[in-house]
Amino acid sequence: MPSPTTQLQHSAPSGGEQPSQQTSQTFGLLLAGIIVIAATMRSPITATGPVVELIRSDTGIGHTMAGLLTSLPLIAFAAVSPFAPRLAKRFGLETALLLAVIIVTSGITLRLLPSVLALYAGTALLGCGIALSNVLLPSLIKRDFPLRVGIITGLYSVSMNMFASISSGISVPVAEASSLGWRASLGVWACLSLLAVFLWLPQARRGRKQMLYVTSQSENAPTRLRTSSLAWFVTLFMGIQSLIFYTTITWLPEILADQGFSAASAGWMLSLMQMVSVPATFIVPILAGKTRDQRLLTTITCLCLIIGYALLFSDAPVLVTIGVALAGIGAGASFGLVTMFFVLRTSHAREAASLSGMAQSFGYMLAAGGPLLFGLMHDWTKGWTLPLLIQVLLAIGLLMTGLQASKDRTVS
Repeated sequence: MPSPTTQLQHSAPSGGEQPSQQTSQTFGLLLAGIIVIAATMRSPITATGPVVELIRSDTGIGHTMAGLLTSLPLIAFAAVSPFAPRLAKRFGLETALLLAVIIVTSGITLRLLPSVLALYAGTALLGCGIALSNVLLPSLIKRDFPLRVGIITGLYSVSMNMFASISSGISVPVAEASSLGWRASLGVWACLSLLAVFLWLPQARRGRKQMLYVTSQSENAPTRLRTSSLAWFVTLFMGIQSLIFYTTITWLPEILADQGFSAASAGWMLSLMQMVSVPATFIVPILAGKTRDQRLLTTITCLCLIIGYALLFSDAPVLVTIGVALAGIGAGASFGLVTMFFVLRTSHAREAASLSGMAQSFGYMLAAGGPLLFGLMHDWTKGWTLPLLIQVLLAIGLLMTGLQASKDRTVS
């Protein structure tokens, strides 16, 4: 039986450079699809933080229910992630990703309706779609770009964080400029997800048969991830960095507003945090892919987070700005690291999907309580000192788990 590569060679035209041109176009379209899907994986969520006060004043919900707007996608991540590898096995990786983007588009559109119930239902729905993309994209990268995992992971992470930053920065201006108010800030991202659907349709139509799960005999041997200490360290690293990040994007604008920043300035500070993370999300995966042991990278990453959140206790705007920037660098680097752990700590694409599914399911379950808990603590203490102290302690915990997850070994 001929291999997929042989079949491609037999089916390609015999004239000169045409096969290589077709291959370049195919992989160029694939890469564009990956980048645009990545752009839809954070922007609908990070758009919420800067306008959360507008949502509260318009709907009458409290801080705890406002925190649920960020926690709901995380709960969806935890619930849906374990099913993503099975969906890819049943329908194919490309079709599963197309379904993911369609679900995200539906969720964003639902949030445009003038109903609080639609707001929460749409938020939960888009979280389900993002959960599928979260798990399946790293596996697709490992399968289709085995020699360029670091670079492609970096590009995908950059796209995700860059659009997350733009989303935070423009939320308040869009709300102020539109008659729809905050609903326009949340709904404008349907345009981006529709573009992702359009770009991914050819991949789903092509239905390539070198599937994620039709692989070598060694990949058919199941890996018992739940008995692997390394898998649990990766899972904890995933959960803690997600808890820190999503709690921050939910409440940082209000924390800064209480320190005297205007609503628009606080939104742009959140945008700054995510923008400075972009270089880290690109560089760190490349550096991680070139080293067998990532403990030094992990230490630098976590120190940025520890120092960054400690500086947020200051009343000096300059020190607060430096703290936000350091927290952004740490957030971007930690996300880039954990994405690479799915690849570097596994032996093949199926194992990478399984580890990604486990880490994101348990990790996001841990992270889901963060925004809610911080909202409760604020209502209880009438301040942000205790929540910020917990962020520093979480960053220290991230360092401890990350040092174990960074060692040169695999889960199998």
